[in-house]
Amino acid sequence: MDFAWTPEQSDFRARVRAFIDEHWRAASTPAEGTRSERVKQYQARLAEHGWLTMAWPKEYGGGGASYFEQMIFSEESTHASAPGGGQGADRVGPTLIIHGSEEQKREHLPAIAAAKVEWCQGYSEPGAGSDLASLQTRAVRDGDEFIINDQKIWTSGAQSADWIHVLTRTDPDAPKHRGISYFMVRMDTPGIALRPIQQMNGAAGFTETFFEDVRVPARNMIGEENRGWYVSTTALDFERSGIGRIAGAVSPFQRLLEHARQPDSAGDGRRIVDSPTDRLALADTATEVEVGQLLGYRVTWMQSRGLVPNQEASMSKMFGSETQQRLARRGVNMFGLRGALSAGPQQSEVGAEFATYYLSSVALTIAAGTSEIQRNIIATRGLGLPRG
Repeated sequence: MDFAWTPEQSDFRARVRAFIDEHWRAASTPAEGTRSERVKQYQARLAEHGWLTMAWPKEYGGGGASYFEQMIFSEESTHASAPGGGQGADRVGPTLIIHGSEEQKREHLPAIAAAKVEWCQGYSEPGAGSDLASLQTRAVRDGDEFIINDQKIWTSGAQSADWIHVLTRTDPDAPKHRGISYFMVRMDTPGIALRPIQQMNGAAGFTETFFEDVRVPARNMIGEENRGWYVSTTALDFERSGIGRIAGAVSPFQRLLEHARQPDSAGDGRRIVDSPTDRLALADTATEVEVGQLLGYRVTWMQSRGLVPNQEASMSKMFGSETQQRLARRGVNMFGLRGALSAGPQQSEVGAEFATYYLSSVALTIAAGTSEIQRNIIATRGLGLPRG
């Protein structure tokens, strides 16, 4: 496969960079308000330009763009730490296009494409993370509604979300991969309660989500009753197949490399690149970033050919998240004891960034399916190995 860019793709990348420079970087100042407010303003501009859901079919509010254009946009956005369309654009919408009813598509897709709604994901539970099919959140039918009870955890962005897409067990007697149904639930529905989870990096982006007699219309079920697991695997493939995880390593690595070349970057009169060990670590990371990009481009190439990347998406997700963890660890080690300082007169700006990056990177190989789960998928679906 040849991943050289066509002149049209290179021109599109330049236009994306110019758009991000004008509408995100130039507006990212304290005077413009909180980050949450800036994100909403920026997403509205993306929607105005048709870039929020550019690869969706035109009949559903998309632009009919190619998969590679969508990938280029996502890659450049990640490099600039600029927001995309969130879970609605990259997960819920594409899943509805494949599995949703026409009524659901008419209700939800235009709002996602116009950046008028935020979504969060209710998958993991305290006793069902990597083994997600063991989930116990119950949904019991009551006429034209289902009543949901129990708890989800690690719900990213729940505090600002308008809707949650949630997996529930509707047949407790069925094998665990069956008897699961998939619902869309408004977050302001009575009976939903949130409790933020304080993370070790100081953020609170995750929450525990509690459901107590939450009533949801039966028409909000995605796909067939008791067949939700198979719909959720579609959503997971979309979640894992993006270029974002390896793209997330590019800018931190570039800043670390630039800093490592500066005089006294090691903090003791030496440059970091003068250390043979650190120089090899930087070279290893450069190689891994290149490999990770090619894995991500391969996923996009498959999608552009009408193929369904499954083990390929897992390969890209796992390698990208583990590359970021290795980069964060290498960067912290390069700063020695100062690597533990998130701020202060003895710490550089890049050093402080990597101290926080190191803490944040822990979650990367857990979110969207652990590396162990990805390896199982690669082994069984990719290599055809038997289950243990």
